[in-house]
Amino acid sequence: MLRCIHHAHPRLSSSSSSSSFLSHFFSPSPAPRCFSLSPPIGAKQLPPRLKINDADLTISYLKGTGPGGQKINKTNSAVQLIHKPTGLVVKSQATRSRSQNEKIARQLLADRVEHLQNGDQSRTSIKADRARKKKASKVKKSRRKYRELEEGKDPEGGEEGEAEAEEEPSEIPESKSEATPEPQEHRQDR
Repeated sequence: MLRCIHHAHPRLSSSSSSSSFLSHFFSPSPAPRCFSLSPPIGAKQLPPRLKINDADLTISYLKGTGPGGQKINKTNSAVQLIHKPTGLVVKSQATRSRSQNEKIARQLLADRVEHLQNGDQSRTSIKADRARKKKASKVKKSRRKYRELEEGKDPEGGEEGEAEAEEEPSEIPESKSEATPEPQEHRQDR
């Protein structure tokens, strides 16, 4: 699905002249920005989220706990869902709204039931696997970059070490060759 956003023209104040007002509307407008709501063509789709029947649920509204002051302790905005067939219990008090907490709790319960049924093929497992692979790829790329820098290679492909070796003089200056080195046994390593 493709949607386009058209930019609105800014309003002019009443003190501006009529000629600038008309020229504003007859000037060419910027091109609309288009974006896609569908996933990229090569991307793999996640399996659909599991639907849970309301008959399989026991819903109870509880008073919240934790930080939030007196209001959270007085209102029954936290939601607890019990899935009767599996015995799974989910509690949500992420927001102050009872309906939003119920929606969040239903999503959490659906993910847990699906993970229990499908194992490695569930949405949560697939998402975690993708995140793990992406992180490993970033770490590998970073290691490769710094290893190339240590070896003297430019990460863009060129060799830095060759240019530096050509610039260094091959002969030792006379002032350094006349100086006597310090004996090995008296030298202190720090």
